[in-house]
Amino acid sequence: MSTIEQFFAHQLTTAVGQPLRVAVYSRLAEGIRSNVFPLGQALPRETELATAIGVSRTVVREALMLLEEDGLIVTRRGVGRFVVDKLPHIGLEELQPLEHALTESGRSIEVRQLEFGIQSTTDFTSNKLSLDAAANTWFREAVILSDGTPIAIAQEHLPAGKYLSDIHPGIATSLESLAGESKTLLAAIIDRFGSIFSSGVCTLAANVAGETRGGQLGLKPSTPVLVLTQTAEYEGTPLYLAKFIVSPEVGSLSIVQSTAS
Repeated sequence: MSTIEQFFAHQLTTAVGQPLRVAVYSRLAEGIRSNVFPLGQALPRETELATAIGVSRTVVREALMLLEEDGLIVTRRGVGRFVVDKLPHIGLEELQPLEHALTESGRSIEVRQLEFGIQSTTDFTSNKLSLDAAANTWFREAVILSDGTPIAIAQEHLPAGKYLSDIHPGIATSLESLAGESKTLLAAIIDRFGSIFSSGVCTLAANVAGETRGGQLGLKPSTPVLVLTQTAEYEGTPLYLAKFIVSPEVGSLSIVQSTAS
């Protein structure tokens, strides 16, 4: 069985309320980014894709339109559709570890742990993780460096005790070893257990570094920073919470937008 046949052997799944064209778009985008469909190569014809995925040509055509809007394929009139020669960077629109988004821009990234342990909940963690006031959370702080220069602080939280083991026993039993890896907790969890998170929300806010965070990032306290707050759910239950303080040294982070509705 060829790589493409193996890729299409997995049944297409859709989230509740997700349009079929978006599910097909996601499947094909995954194939492009994982090199099932190599850069610069022609895609199979609409009829072939429709048969392989098990949907109508209309759905495939709409999915292909979305792929072209997002810069993953191009249409050559009279010839066909081709994967682009160079993929656009994935930005904050996709749930992924921050260091992966930073690496997409060509940086050499290192994650260095500063602190790891159990803390009592705060208003921030109890609300974001849906925990009661008596619960504890695991807290891990790390600095993200580019070529030895601090560019971001990662402050990550997961429920502790039965609040975690009831949700995901595997993470509960291996969390300390995951925290020991030179990556964010989100990256370590995904690398160990796969793409387990069903949904995520990332909010952006502007602030200043302040004394403590400024010291960690080598910035003056009054230096503006970007604050990203990331939450992620596992099977409908909040499992992961993080706050990333991003230095202006990063430059820019992209958010790829589509006109799809």
